[in-house]
Amino acid sequence: MKEMRIKTPATSANLGPGFDSLGLAITLYNEVYIKSSRYHSISIKGEGANNVRLKRNNLFISIFNDIYAELVGHKDTFRFEFKNNIPFARGLGSSSAVIVSAIACAYNMADIKADKRVVLNRALEYEPHPDNIAPAVYGGFVSSVVENGEVYSLKKELSKRIKAVMVVPDKPMSTSHSRTKLDKNFSIEKMVYNISRASLLSSAFFSENWEMLKVASKDCMHQDKRMLALPELKNVQKMALKDGALMSTLSGSGSSFFTLCYEKDAQKITNNLKREFENFKVATFDFDNVGYIIEK
Repeated sequence: MKEMRIKTPATSANLGPGFDSLGLAITLYNEVYIKSSRYHSISIKGEGANNVRLKRNNLFISIFNDIYAELVGHKDTFRFEFKNNIPFARGLGSSSAVIVSAIACAYNMADIKADKRVVLNRALEYEPHPDNIAPAVYGGFVSSVVENGEVYSLKKELSKRIKAVMVVPDKPMSTSHSRTKLDKNFSIEKMVYNISRASLLSSAFFSENWEMLKVASKDCMHQDKRMLALPELKNVQKMALKDGALMSTLSGSGSSFFTLCYEKDAQKITNNLKREFENFKVATFDFDNVGYIIEK
């Protein structure tokens, strides 16, 4: 009997100016257990546990079955057990975690060794932007580009000296819908503003020059437009920066907000945000430096 377990981290992407290209992984995980079975079956704990449609139309199982059948030449039946800790539609890379883990599992259950670069490039077939899928694969801070249908990435492991404070609102945001609100054309000045800051942001992460992040994380292309749907997020950002955050940005397309700070400041920032935003979930995380992990 074949069986396996995979653990895949949540991710925060864009990080201000790094639209569709920069992302990092945090220690919040989805887990999937798979074993051979005479009958197809599925159980879900955590996010989506009460969603009947998720059992009928499951993205993980759809991708897994397609790739598994492609690799072995036939279909098999399995028992799938999901433990979903990453919130849906909150800008924490839940769909990227599903895509990456489904592909990695299909190769593993087919007994075909696939390194992480293979998994990442297959993931690009389902998610055209590498900002979330790359850190879900590699962990750490990852800067990525797509060239001729392939992802090229550089990864930096993140220090224990810094922490992530995540603010997760009670309202979701649709990535596809929020993209429709963005400008279709940008001036040279705005493009230079973001390109220069995305470059500086990447340099700051790789050199661990954390004090540079407050300036480097500024953006003029997407965050303000997206935050119009949930104006409280502006106050989250202001409070976090006032309390000593090194950077505070919309996580992906939202609605979550990502704050990076020194370890010594994490508790104060977390407590103040909890006190001010009682309807939002606020939690502190370490950074994941490994990406998805498969256990036999």
